[in-house]
Amino acid sequence: MIHQLAAVDKRAKISKNVIVEPFTTIAGDVEIGEGTWIGPNVTIMDGARIGKNCRIFPGTVISAIPQDLKFDGEDTQVIIGDETTIRECVTVNRGTKALGFTKIGKNCLIMATSHIAHDCVIGDHVIIVNGCGIAGHVEIGDYTVMGGLSAVHQFGKIGKHVMISGGTLVRKDIPPYVKVAREPMSYAGINSVGLRRRGFTNEKIFEIQKIYRAIFQMKMNVSQAISHIEKEMLPTAERDEILQFIQNSPRGIVKGYGTGKDSN
Repeated sequence: MIHQLAAVDKRAKISKNVIVEPFTTIAGDVEIGEGTWIGPNVTIMDGARIGKNCRIFPGTVISAIPQDLKFDGEDTQVIIGDETTIRECVTVNRGTKALGFTKIGKNCLIMATSHIAHDCVIGDHVIIVNGCGIAGHVEIGDYTVMGGLSAVHQFGKIGKHVMISGGTLVRKDIPPYVKVAREPMSYAGINSVGLRRRGFTNEKIFEIQKIYRAIFQMKMNVSQAISHIEKEMLPTAERDEILQFIQNSPRGIVKGYGTGKDSN
């Protein structure tokens, strides 16, 4: 099911029922899982590991070497999970020796003209809308939605279930379950609609709201808010996840709307 006008290296490991359309180029150190469709004019370079039932649209370039002057030709990879769709003209660079790979999870949608740089780790069920720029070493949690034309600073961390408004410049880390918007980027409430769609109960959503009310609305700094939450709120998986994210954020987290200064 490889078109005669495609250029596929004989060493490439291509599973059953893979379709490769014309004018696509696939290098030798490439693995592609069953049922994946590779559209026309796609370039897949050495180090690509693509899962099952993916869809990769025209103009995409996967596993080109990093745009990093420290890269010295080391063997690294791009890993793409099953059922992920990558739309037109997306670029995904492979890793450097710092991590060794760039990874996109399962069931993701990466929309047209977005760029994912070296050593990024993107979770499952992530949606990245058109024209986003993600710098090197960025981490994005499961079920995050990144609005069009947004950009993330290198080494940035974004938690699970986050909603990022279009055009946002992400200079600080974003903890789980929240929405961010405006310029400069600010906390804009929790992602309650997304959480309900994914089965979170009203009680759990209220608990998350209460945590972030302490962090962003009770006129305490982050250290005071964490102390308050630990004393006043019972331990839960979500509470502990939020606190651990904030405590492990070397860049500091997004500011609260209207505070005029960073939250940390």
